[in-house]
Amino acid sequence: MAPRITVIGLGTGDENQLTLGIWKRIQSARRLFLRTEEHPVVQYLKDHEIAYESFDSIYVQKDDFESVYRTIVDRLLSEAEAQAMQIQSQSETTPPSAPAPIQPQAASEIVYAVPGHPMVAERTTQLLREECATRGIELAIMGGESFLDQAFLRFGFDPVEGFQLLDAAELQPSLLNPRLHTVIGQVYDVFSASDAKLALMDAYPDDYPVVVGHALGVVGEEQIIEVPLYELDRVEGYGNLSLIWVPRSDRDDVLNRTFHRLHEIVGILRSPEGCPWDREQTHASLRQNLIEETYEVLETLDDDDPDHMREELGDLLLQIMLHSQMEEETGAFTVFDVINELNEKLIRRHPHVFGERSAQDADEALANWQAIKQEEKAKRGEEPAAASALDGVPRDLPGLLKAYKLQKKAAKVGFDWDHIEDVLAKIEEELQEVREAIGDPSPNAADMRQDELGDLLFACVNLARFLKVDPEEALSGTNRKFVSRFRYIEEQVRKSGQKMEETSLEQMESYWQEAKTAKNRE
Repeated sequence: MAPRITVIGLGTGDENQLTLGIWKRIQSARRLFLRTEEHPVVQYLKDHEIAYESFDSIYVQKDDFESVYRTIVDRLLSEAEAQAMQIQSQSETTPPSAPAPIQPQAASEIVYAVPGHPMVAERTTQLLREECATRGIELAIMGGESFLDQAFLRFGFDPVEGFQLLDAAELQPSLLNPRLHTVIGQVYDVFSASDAKLALMDAYPDDYPVVVGHALGVVGEEQIIEVPLYELDRVEGYGNLSLIWVPRSDRDDVLNRTFHRLHEIVGILRSPEGCPWDREQTHASLRQNLIEETYEVLETLDDDDPDHMREELGDLLLQIMLHSQMEEETGAFTVFDVINELNEKLIRRHPHVFGERSAQDADEALANWQAIKQEEKAKRGEEPAAASALDGVPRDLPGLLKAYKLQKKAAKVGFDWDHIEDVLAKIEEELQEVREAIGDPSPNAADMRQDELGDLLFACVNLARFLKVDPEEALSGTNRKFVSRFRYIEEQVRKSGQKMEETSLEQMESYWQEAKTAKNRE
């Protein structure tokens, strides 16, 4: 005889929310278990002298809810199996002349009652569904009025407008969609309300109106309180029957914090009803914009300017959105495909985080990354033997940075100087060739000077590499230093009442040296 568990819902309020079928099942239950006595219907059971056993003591014994729920489920499974065995044993020893026993199915059944509806925010039901199938236990589930029924009724919104039900204990900003009504359950205390508030503040303004509902539908106990979001954890009375409702919104200050709104805006800008300038742009026309925006971001990093950085990162993101939108219009891909490919790559190339490999330090992590890149190339049919050691350096990198990366790749296969003295000698050799090109009277001297100057710069990059200095960073630092000192010259010239073009080179050099001295004193 198969053990049997029937899960029933007690509704969220008083006995008037019980269905007739569930009340009959409660009355006929041979053994009735309650997940908790903390429910308005329990007094009604006592008034009718309905015997039951509750699991409230387990909440005190365990440190977290998951442990509580698993302990409850283990107990239910064991009780169901034990009761079925007892009934089986009794039926085997009952004499043929004895009165007919209780129907075996009803006798072997235990009834488990939970607050609300068994399939709405009820973890023990989900665990029973998983375990009963593997242990050969029959499982039946009977509905009941859910707290959602009361939420729709008391808060007064229609779920067809779109809504999401979220758990306060698992609430993450990434789950929130301001265009949907959001109902948050499992708000057991002020601490879970505080956690919910912090997550909501990532998506909504601090003063956004939210509604707290306590004991919805319970006569004499119901409370509905509207507060600004920042006061959510100052509301009193949180408990097992508490909910938070965040109304849906079309407010710009809410939607503008979402990625989907950005995608929508860029699509509108590129649409026939959008901006003429944006519609005309192509990958080629925006190429320089992408480069410039990247450098403007770098400038904010150098200046350690978070406010300006936030703005410039947005401008850079816009370039990515525009290029993705152009491809979406042709049907090639969307920005969500870009995000998907990036996520897959990050997970694939970090097996020491998301997989089975290990990495004890940054060098091991980089080795993992490079090994996986080679595996990816092999899957694409790229022959390692046919590959160049210089592959992977972007064609359009700035000159100094590209030279630096090319030299690093060549050095990995042994094409490199042994000593820094060799590099210095090469610089002297290239400088001499520049001097010779300057004095060359031939018709192609201009081309020669450009070539020789390029060779000199390339040799200087090699020196930077030996000194473990990023040449781009070094030159950027010098550029900033030049700007600062030149502006000092301009300031001093203005203070003297002169103009730059009226000031001698000797005087400007004097101011330059002053600027150097002033900087050294700082």
